[in-house]
Amino acid sequence: MPPVPQPGILDIEPYKAGLSKAGNKRVMKLSSNENPLGSSPLAVKSYKNVAKTLHRYPDSSSSLLRAAIGKTYGLDPERIVCGAGSDEIISFLCQAYAGAGDEVLYSRHGFLMYPIYAKVAGATPVTAPEKNLCADVDALLAAVTAKTKILFLANPNNPTGSYLPSRELQRLRKGLREDILLVLDGAYAEYADAPDYSAGEELVDAGENTVVTRTFSKIYGLSALRVGWGYFPASIAAVINRVRGPFNLSTPAIEAATAALADTDFVEKSRAHNLRWRRYLEQELGGLGLTLYPSQANFLLIGFPDGAAQAKDAFEALMEQGVIVRPVVNYGLPECLRITIGLEEENRAVVKVLKDFLA
Repeated sequence: MPPVPQPGILDIEPYKAGLSKAGNKRVMKLSSNENPLGSSPLAVKSYKNVAKTLHRYPDSSSSLLRAAIGKTYGLDPERIVCGAGSDEIISFLCQAYAGAGDEVLYSRHGFLMYPIYAKVAGATPVTAPEKNLCADVDALLAAVTAKTKILFLANPNNPTGSYLPSRELQRLRKGLREDILLVLDGAYAEYADAPDYSAGEELVDAGENTVVTRTFSKIYGLSALRVGWGYFPASIAAVINRVRGPFNLSTPAIEAATAALADTDFVEKSRAHNLRWRRYLEQELGGLGLTLYPSQANFLLIGFPDGAAQAKDAFEALMEQGVIVRPVVNYGLPECLRITIGLEEENRAVVKVLKDFLA
C-alpha cells in the first residue's frame, strides 16, 4: 500500500494558472496580470551580473533586499520577511497560525490560494459574502466564529479589482478579536490610485495582529523570479523566520528585486501605462454593453449580459485571434472574463475582437 497523505490533501483542487498558448498562433497573453512593459533594465542587468557566483549559497536572510524594501516603503527592515512570491508568505502564515479545527476566513471572490493553503495546514476555509463584488466588512465580521484564526483580505482584490478604503480597513481590524490575524494582501497595491486607498502598514505598526504582504511579480515585472515579502509585527516576524527555509530566495532573485526597487522611472512608467490603458478599456468596452467592474489593479473584470454561455463564447472568440484572457469560473464568476491591461496593440485587439463578437 502506498504512503497516505494527510487528511484533506486530496480534496484540494490544484491552482490553475492563466493560459500561455493559443494553438500555434502568435499570442497576446492577457491572462496572468503580468507587466506588459517587461522588467526593469536595471533588474535584468543585475540578474545577469550574478552568473559567476551561482556556486555560492544566497544570503539566508535576504538582508540586502530587506534593507532596500525598508528604504523604499519607509519600513523597519527587521520586521520584513522575504519569500518565494507573496504566495509563500501566505503559506507560512497558514502553517504557523492555523491547523486542524481552525477556520481561515476570506471574502467570497478572494484569491484562490487562501483556501488552498488553509487546507494544506489542515484548517477549514470559510467565505463571507461580498457586496457588488467587493469585500463587505460587516459580512466578514458576521462570519467570524470562535474557530477563526486568520482573515485574508486581498486589497485590491483579484479577480474583481475592487478595494476597501482605509477607513474600512480600520473598522475591520477594530471589529476583530485581538487573537485573529488580519492579513492584508497588497499584490496590486502599487497600481491603486484611489485617494482613500492604503495598503495597511499603519495597522501593522498599531498592534501585534496585522500583516501586510506584497510581491515583485506585478508592477516590478519579476514574476519568473518569485519574489515577495511581508511586513510584520516583530513577534510574528520571529515566528515566520522559524518556519521559513534558510535559502528560500535565490541570489539572482535578491539582486534583481533590489535593483528593481531603485528603478523608480520604470515603476512610474508602468503605473502611467496601466492607468492610461485601463481607462481606454473601460471606455471602449463599457460602450459595448458589457458590465465593467471598477478596478484598482492592472486588470479589468468584465461581465457579459447573456451570462456564462456568452462569456465562454467570447473567450473562444478571443482565443481564435490569439488573445488569451482569463475565465474566472473557478472563482464563481462564470459570466465574467478577467483581462490584463496589455500593450497598446493588445488592448486594441481586445476591443476589436469583442466588438466584432458582440455585433
